[in-house]
Amino acid sequence: MKKALITGVAGQDGSYLSEFLLEKGYEVHGTIRRSSLEGKSRVDHLYIGETKNNNFYLHYGDVTDSICMNNIISKVQPDEIYHLAAQSHVRVSFDIPGYTAQTDAIGTLNILESIKQNGLADKTKFYQASTSELYGKVKENPQNENTPFYPRSPYGTAKLYAYWTTINYREAYGIFACNGILFNHESPRRGNSFVSKKIVETVAKISQNDNTILKLGNLNAQRDWGYAPEYVEAMWKMLQLNKPVDLVISTGETHSVREFVGLAFAKIGKQIVWKGKGVDEKGFCKESNRLLVKIDPYYFRPTEVDLLKGDSTLAKEKIGWNPKVTFQSLVNLLMDFEISKL
Repeated sequence: MKKALITGVAGQDGSYLSEFLLEKGYEVHGTIRRSSLEGKSRVDHLYIGETKNNNFYLHYGDVTDSICMNNIISKVQPDEIYHLAAQSHVRVSFDIPGYTAQTDAIGTLNILESIKQNGLADKTKFYQASTSELYGKVKENPQNENTPFYPRSPYGTAKLYAYWTTINYREAYGIFACNGILFNHESPRRGNSFVSKKIVETVAKISQNDNTILKLGNLNAQRDWGYAPEYVEAMWKMLQLNKPVDLVISTGETHSVREFVGLAFAKIGKQIVWKGKGVDEKGFCKESNRLLVKIDPYYFRPTEVDLLKGDSTLAKEKIGWNPKVTFQSLVNLLMDFEISKL
């Protein structure tokens, strides 16, 4: 039985990946911080109650603690490590740049160094959760594995360090280590602070005659939005290759935050009419003229990323991966989930 270790197991991707690997017959180990206890609800069903899986194990650990991570890796002796733990909120990274660097950059170094120090270079395959935020101020469109990086946030720069550290340990020590450059991927398990979750959660409340107003930042930011469960399959496929390769995982389409908002409101039968410009722009219900959306400058980033659109041609060639869930289907399923909770 293969053993997998997932850092950040309690997050969106970690929880879906755990389910996926357990179905594949893996013994799955995950790290969780004490401060993440409120967020572990995403994996509660895997180790509590009637749905408990006896091949699922949790370990208290923090990727910034090299001693702790070394002990876990030495004890588990994993065949595969999926490094998903991170401070992953881009806007917040401007407020806590030091913590973001320690977690996203040095945390990755700690795990790779532990693989080396434990003599696991020939045994353990390593997946690094890289990000489309590496492209930042994009140099070409769409972005592929050869597109130059230009990160525009502390999160992006920390992930750039992790990206190159992964490649360095691959080349210097022969570790099977690869980067999955994943573009935006959403699900009902997305954290509450992310824009996709914020939109669908607020619109669902408005559908129940709640007086909430949806407050957002850059409505014109364009992103390549995918469905998270499909993306964790790509992670696994990357580690099944004979040789490590860095791959872009994306849908190949780009849509603005404004489009996302429009589709979410359309799901509850409301059409948005936009009035004003810049920070004064507002979205009103066409039928009732009620104010539904407004701009809050707090959500602007000091340096914006205007457009991201991936080219996953190489992923299709190397691992046979193709996205299936369309943008509209994604928004619809997220809305269905939020409405079902009310």
